[in-house]
Amino acid sequence: MASHIVGYPRMGPKRELKFALESFWDGKSSADDLKKVAADLRASIWKQMTDAGIKYIPSNTFSYYDQVLDATAMLGAVPPRYGWTGGEIGFDTYFSMARGNASVPAMEMTKWFDTNYHFIVPELGPDVNFTYASHKAVDEYKEAKALGVDTVPVLIGPVSYLVLSKPAKGADKSFSLLSLLPKVLAVYKEVVADLKAAGASWIQFDEPTLVLDLDSHQLQAFTAAYSDLASTLSGLNVLIETYFADVPAEAFKTLTALDGITAFGFDLVRGTKTLDLIKGGFPSGKYLFAGVVDGRNIWANDLATSLSTLNSLEGIVGKDKLVVSTSCSLLHTAVDLVNETKLDNEIKSWLAFAAQKIVEVNALAKALSGQKDEAFFSSNAAAQASRKSSPRVTNEAVQKAAAALKGSDHRRATNVSARLDAQQKKLNLPILPTTTIGSFPQTVELRRVRREYKANKISEEEYVKAITEEIRKVVELQEQLDIDVLVHGEPERNDMVEYFGEQLSGFAFTVNGWVQSYGSRCVKPPIIYGDVSRPKPMTVFWSSTAQNMTKRPMKGMLTGPVTILNWSFVRNDQPRSETTYQIALAIKDEVEDLEKAGITVIQIDEAALREGLPLRKSEQADYLNWAVHSFRITNVGVQDSTQIHTHMCYSNFNDIIQSIIDMDADVITIENSRSDEKLLSVFREGVKYGAGIGPGVYDIHSPRIPPTEEIADRINKMLAVLEKNILWVNPDCGLKTRKYTEVNPALTNMVAATKVIRNQLAGGK
Repeated sequence: MASHIVGYPRMGPKRELKFALESFWDGKSSADDLKKVAADLRASIWKQMTDAGIKYIPSNTFSYYDQVLDATAMLGAVPPRYGWTGGEIGFDTYFSMARGNASVPAMEMTKWFDTNYHFIVPELGPDVNFTYASHKAVDEYKEAKALGVDTVPVLIGPVSYLVLSKPAKGADKSFSLLSLLPKVLAVYKEVVADLKAAGASWIQFDEPTLVLDLDSHQLQAFTAAYSDLASTLSGLNVLIETYFADVPAEAFKTLTALDGITAFGFDLVRGTKTLDLIKGGFPSGKYLFAGVVDGRNIWANDLATSLSTLNSLEGIVGKDKLVVSTSCSLLHTAVDLVNETKLDNEIKSWLAFAAQKIVEVNALAKALSGQKDEAFFSSNAAAQASRKSSPRVTNEAVQKAAAALKGSDHRRATNVSARLDAQQKKLNLPILPTTTIGSFPQTVELRRVRREYKANKISEEEYVKAITEEIRKVVELQEQLDIDVLVHGEPERNDMVEYFGEQLSGFAFTVNGWVQSYGSRCVKPPIIYGDVSRPKPMTVFWSSTAQNMTKRPMKGMLTGPVTILNWSFVRNDQPRSETTYQIALAIKDEVEDLEKAGITVIQIDEAALREGLPLRKSEQADYLNWAVHSFRITNVGVQDSTQIHTHMCYSNFNDIIQSIIDMDADVITIENSRSDEKLLSVFREGVKYGAGIGPGVYDIHSPRIPPTEEIADRINKMLAVLEKNILWVNPDCGLKTRKYTEVNPALTNMVAATKVIRNQLAGGK
């Protein structure tokens, strides 16, 4: 019985790739140094899978930045602004597309389906000239082969690549991205021929867009694409892999009828209805790659349940055609539980990271072929039972409080325009108030202080003194810059979710449970294993300390319940909505304590609200209902004069704007700068938004410093569709990953641009 892994984390067990990339970008190491780290990581991953007994081992799932950007490089689809003149795409062009450079901005970045991974969105116009410009897929296949590992090269499928792209600026409204399919396929044919010549016997096309609500035109594109590729693919075994949700019935029909395809891969963790489709009819003689091991969470697989699912599938597709797989790439989970030295043994027994999931996949495959490892299965069953019965998981008081929420929709008593009037009387802000999103740069010194405090190398008194000093610097800087609503800079926080999770019950934390978010940026999601409550105030001390340093309003900074949920590894033994309501009650307590302490502006970030949106429209209303309700619960008890802000980043909001309005925040700051003001089109189309809004005026994810004129131009674009009395001016995200040498001039230009526009508005009265 065979086993397969869809993809594997690239960063390395100790984030080796992250540090190598950042050293290279800072000019501290060479391209060869970076390539050496990358090659070592790939070799160790291939060896690990070989040693675990995996039969179908993927290659080309490694990336220096992003797999979609790798496909853009392979196709030579470089936007003209990067000045690429042909030839093999090197690091200069590749990283300029990803991160921007001194003269041009980066390409747009957005969420990969409903994960917290971000991909670089291809920009394609009708006249794009596709050309085979990166041989990475075949190079990595050959590299593995030289190490004695015959891999399955993985490519983003041609149709998903186009469906996930956006039309280049200036493209006609009637332009269809799928019209580029024949041109794209010409390059795919060259790549496939190359892989064939190198000796590949299998090839995997990732076509995850098959789980979306596609129209008949899009579905026909799959039929056309694989029919066109059939002769080139002849002689190869071809796997089409889908993940993240059920494949709809129509798409399943289209997919399983494709020409020349050997195998189909399905996510059977999030795609439970797909099981019914398979049982209702799977093409005979084809392989089924059954994704029964969860690639998106850290819980140990319930091996007995998975084995029973696999046994039933075996009866449908046949013993020799069933392959045990992961539900999706393991990119979305932590790397190796072995590196967790601080988790207690009970919780550890409930978990499996990427390295452990490989072992689970192989154990299931062996059990199917009659070589069941009884000891492994029985220790797994014991861990499952211990998790179900552990008193650490259940808190009855919390369960009761959350259950009692369901009778009300928790709205503030006064409408937003009356609240804004009450807030303006208290805050007395100028027109176009300026603020930042929350965090300021986290210097090496600051990280050292936090690390030493955690390791008990400095006293609490020394720690508080150092953090207070850092806050003072940040407050003084903002006052010098003449920013209107200040932040304390969050020097005490490691991460916007982890910081809160560490102070809430029901959470556990890892030392090395890092997951890639984008590029070299990794996050370390907390693990929610039990009922959530807040034993004591979490942020009141630092917010009060900061407010006492200035007469200007100081924002209290909190992370919202839906973001804490979506950026954590969440327990899978109760509905996600239940966990969110529990977190909302904990944040509500904190909001009310901040207000009592004299904090008049409180920001409750819901950066990840849209990220949790189910991929299928039929399931979205239910999610938005409880997600938005949870946000309202957090601030339903505050006075009209307390201003509630929220912040959202990198997402396409246009389809959920009514839900954003329904959150009933007083001010929302929102990512906008990297998506060509796509967001503003909502307001152009007549959506009335009465609350305050701050669409980001510059992209903090790029080191580029935007000139004053460019920011002023952005503000003017916003004023064309938004009333001046509701518009705020701010960067599009927190500043923690930037350097002060970038932040100071960028914020200086932002405030200068605001003053220019204020003067224009005053002159135009």
